[in-house]
Amino acid sequence: MKLISDKFNEECGIFGIYGHPEAANLTYLGLYALQHRGQEGAGIVSSDSFHLHCEKGMGLVSDIFSADVIKRLPGHAAIGHNRYSTTGGSHIKNVQPIMINYALGSLALAHNGNLINSKLIRDELEAYGSIFQSTIDSEVIVHLIALSREKDLLGRIIDAVSKVKGAYSLLILTEKEMIALRDPWGFRPLCLGRLDGAYVAASETCALDLIEADYVRDIEPGEIVVINEQGLKSYHPFAEAKLSPCVFEYIYFARPDSHIFGRNVHTIRKGFGRKLAEENPVKADVVIPVPDSGVPAALGYSEYSGIPYENGLIRNHYVGRTFIEPQQAIRHFGVKIKLNPVRDVLKGKRVVVVDDSIVRGITSRKIVKMIRNAGAKEVHVRISSPPIFFPCFYGIDTPTRQELIASNHTIDEIKKYITADSLGYLSIEGMLGVIPDSDSGFCIACFSGEYPVPFTKEEVIQLGLFEDWVKGAVKS
Repeated sequence: MKLISDKFNEECGIFGIYGHPEAANLTYLGLYALQHRGQEGAGIVSSDSFHLHCEKGMGLVSDIFSADVIKRLPGHAAIGHNRYSTTGGSHIKNVQPIMINYALGSLALAHNGNLINSKLIRDELEAYGSIFQSTIDSEVIVHLIALSREKDLLGRIIDAVSKVKGAYSLLILTEKEMIALRDPWGFRPLCLGRLDGAYVAASETCALDLIEADYVRDIEPGEIVVINEQGLKSYHPFAEAKLSPCVFEYIYFARPDSHIFGRNVHTIRKGFGRKLAEENPVKADVVIPVPDSGVPAALGYSEYSGIPYENGLIRNHYVGRTFIEPQQAIRHFGVKIKLNPVRDVLKGKRVVVVDDSIVRGITSRKIVKMIRNAGAKEVHVRISSPPIFFPCFYGIDTPTRQELIASNHTIDEIKKYITADSLGYLSIEGMLGVIPDSDSGFCIACFSGEYPVPFTKEEVIQLGLFEDWVKGAVKS
């Protein structure tokens, strides 16, 4: 039995370091800190100034990289990638970094994000003879770099990414340098740090914390940072775009101890919970979270409402991806193997259960029934994000719109389906009001359907969309 998640799934995590004798080992630790962003596979490519060395595997970082494997990754620079498949299947051939030999030497690339026009470009490249080794959209960028007629690598990278559309935080490694860049919209996070004179780049600051690197700044949307023996140089070669960092990084994806887009994740999530309590009050005896991502919002809800906070659901942190279910069926097996109720906390109580989102509604229904079976008198569900109406195409593995329960049902219908006594969501206005300077722009397409990057009609067809799903975002 494979456990099917009823959450939005993490995109990917990337980490790189230049100028340190333990580059590969530190990259392994960085990926370990970013494990929450992808658990299907991981890879590291290192440089010893003359050659690139690559090691990849399926599964968790700690299962792939032993001490012996790290010894096969010599050099002063390395980049790494944790994978969750947003485009392409879960196979070893799709594990990044992608590594190639081309006219200017060797190159490895790690990508966090998703390209909305990758299939159109891939079809065109294959028509002209390009041979792809994987099914991931990231390989399109590698082919465009290799085929570019620009004379140097920086020019080729600018040329290549100017042709793609969507979300991309990238790390690129050659024999002599490491390059980091973000798309002009800034969908996915990428930060810059320093460690003993070395430069570090990572999806989240929690990876810097683990290796005791100093946070310097975020790499800016549309910025390319080139790091080599001469130091660091910054370039801004792209036209400015409307800043659209993904608000779901705050809601669910990022670790609460990270600083994302200049703000602490835990603080923002706690603020969501306080605003949720203000907008959706209820008389109750106890507030409990759905662990782990619901914890900060539940704390905020409890603080604002004055209702005591308790850990009413205990999470098993040692759950893998596949289970052998007993022949005698166990009700709600997939949820029970991950969560177990604390009956003494719930019995006879009016319970507020706080979660970060509802996607399909299947897991929420099982959790509510589990809490009732533990003796709760009432179960009131509170969600610290707005209803999700639309899928994401910028690096999050989301269900289709037909599978998103909010896109086909009213809040009252969802409440009845999950068997809650009441159901309340955080409003879009309330959510953005919690984030300082949110008027400078955040991507809320999964809530509003207003996608920041315009789609052509051909892209709409290839993504399996309907034009009314991307209102105002389709160009002729």
